[in-house]
Amino acid sequence: MNIIGLDELVFGVEDVAGCTQFLTDYGLTPVDVTDAGGRFEALDGTAVVIAHQDDPALPEKTLPNCQLRKTVMAVASHDDLDAVANELSKDRDVKRLQDGSIESIDDCGFVIGFQISVRRPIEVVGELANAPGAAYQRPVNHTAVNIEADIKPKTLSHVVYFVPDVAKAEAFYAERLGFRCTDRFADVGPFMQPAGTLDHHTHFFISAPPQIQGVEHFTFHFAGPTEVLQNGSRFVEKGYQAFWGPGRHVFGSNWFWYFNSPFGCHIEMDADMDLHDENWSPRSANISADASQAFLTQHRKKWFPGPGAPKNGDYA
Repeated sequence: MNIIGLDELVFGVEDVAGCTQFLTDYGLTPVDVTDAGGRFEALDGTAVVIAHQDDPALPEKTLPNCQLRKTVMAVASHDDLDAVANELSKDRDVKRLQDGSIESIDDCGFVIGFQISVRRPIEVVGELANAPGAAYQRPVNHTAVNIEADIKPKTLSHVVYFVPDVAKAEAFYAERLGFRCTDRFADVGPFMQPAGTLDHHTHFFISAPPQIQGVEHFTFHFAGPTEVLQNGSRFVEKGYQAFWGPGRHVFGSNWFWYFNSPFGCHIEMDADMDLHDENWSPRSANISADASQAFLTQHRKKWFPGPGAPKNGDYA
């Protein structure tokens, strides 16, 4: 099935105003946002949608401890949409919504939707780097740093679910929706990629007790590590609490920086994820600090090693 990836995540939240400010500070663009909620878009039109948790227009809450109400995946055509509907209709209810999309529930209880993709073509220059001995990537006299850069997330990247039965979750997405495992933490769960993208993963399943079933984190792609570090630094300066990072993962290779969020989960900024096709052989490892990250750094306030700067041994 030609599932491209994630188009939007829909949340029912308690503090609409706080979530609005959070997503705007993260870099998403508010679209038709009111006091009742609205849509927050990346450059390509993929988005987070929020509404108050009691809004009757939201999908019914299926997981008691999860604010995510629906994960909407993108397909390329009406034929692809029909193929998904026909497959899921074999053993579960599939709703046809007024906007033409379809809605159902996966085998772990998450509400899932599918629609013709809203993604807009975007022209983005990824981060370039010059290395001794290699041909120039960044042109001569072109500076790499812009302190005033307007940094925007480029596209919705992936979502990570806590699930009580990893094997059941993997089987549903592989056998019913055509996903495949790209890498696996053997004692935790698989990273999974739909057929319509080369991204290392759009979903990652983590084994967890039923009482915490829900979302661990979600994230958008940025143009490169400088955007992640610069935007993340701005986020910290605005008072948001970093959870993990910045650093670089091993599986997927993406740069990361995670933050606490008002959505009952973490939110990540990521960049430079690996791309894989059918020739890739999935790796497997047991979860550990070394298996999860190639390196990890720690953010600190800006400083200058001049008069009045901390003395040796006082830099921590």
